Amino acid sequence: MTLLARFTPVLALLIAGCASYQPVADSPVRIGPPYRVKGTTYVPADQPGYDEVGYASWYGSESGNRTARGEKFRPKWITAAHTTLPLPSYVEVTNLLTGRTALVRVNDRGPFARGRIIDLSRGAADLLGIRSQGHAPVRVRHVDPPEKDRKKLRKGKPARQRPALTGEALEMQRARIR
Repeated sequence: MTLLARFTPVLALLIAGCASYQPVADSPVRIGPPYRVKGTTYVPADQPGYDEVGYASWYGSESGNRTARGEKFRPKWITAAHTTLPLPSYVEVTNLLTGRTALVRVNDRGPFARGRIIDLSRGAADLLGIRSQGHAPVRVRHVDPPEKDRKKLRKGKPARQRPALTGEALEMQRARIR
């Protein structure tokens, strides 16, 4: 067998792996088929009323990797991974320790760690003040933000500041997690 014949499959894989990333865009929105990770089946679906409390973690060492949406992962951008929301989606994430709230663009799948409902990029974790903790209790609510905010997030910039959750409203969300 010639040297070229031996390495052709390897070269094809390398070239395929170097394919360009998808542009950062809001269309098409992809829901995708059910998938299985670590023995758990996830069923992506359109969930306009999604409003859950649980724990968020953050990830940042995957810089340069492709997201499930096909975009380049950029750790400093305000993005997240969710197991079942359409890609992309926009969620309002509230740190239930501080009440700090941020608009986040979901463009990846995960987290696949037990008890976590969302994985935040390093940029989103910084914005919410949870990076030093590693994880924190959060509220995640699917929202339909104005185009101005979407455009900022698609360019890697934070959207306009959201009002913090305080007082009785914050206590009600904290009680949901117990």
